[in-house]
Amino acid sequence: MAPLNRQKILVPVDFSEESLQAVDVALEIAEQVGDVHVVHVLRETQSSYPDAVLKSIDHAKYRNHILAELRKVLPGDNYKDLTLHVEFGDAGYRISDLASTLHVGMIVIPSHGRRGMQRLLLGSVAERVVRLAHCPVLVLRK
Repeated sequence: MAPLNRQKILVPVDFSEESLQAVDVALEIAEQVGDVHVVHVLRETQSSYPDAVLKSIDHAKYRNHILAELRKVLPGDNYKDLTLHVEFGDAGYRISDLASTLHVGMIVIPSHGRRGMQRLLLGSVAERVVRLAHCPVLVLRK
């Protein structure tokens, strides 16, 4: 069995306590803080309005806002060298696509442990990432 490629680690963050703890787990695994990439995925807003201005959301504005929020929830010197990303679209697909683009060796993602109807209605981003990812995925259970 080949050793895990830990050069780059991707951590999806949804601002929950579990996802912020996943960043700490990734930092423990990573060889350098700069090897850890944190991503937050925003859903694309859908508008039935025909007005093109309303359909074209200012992604740069949202991206900057989320980056500032990530810096607030990940303060301190141990987080300053993290690489932060903001993506738009379906979380499972965007996380997997970014992992491929960045050539990460591992994805560290929390599972919120939803079951039954809640899981059926909300789906599981972690499950989708496991299915789609090209690299190992470490799923952290609650």
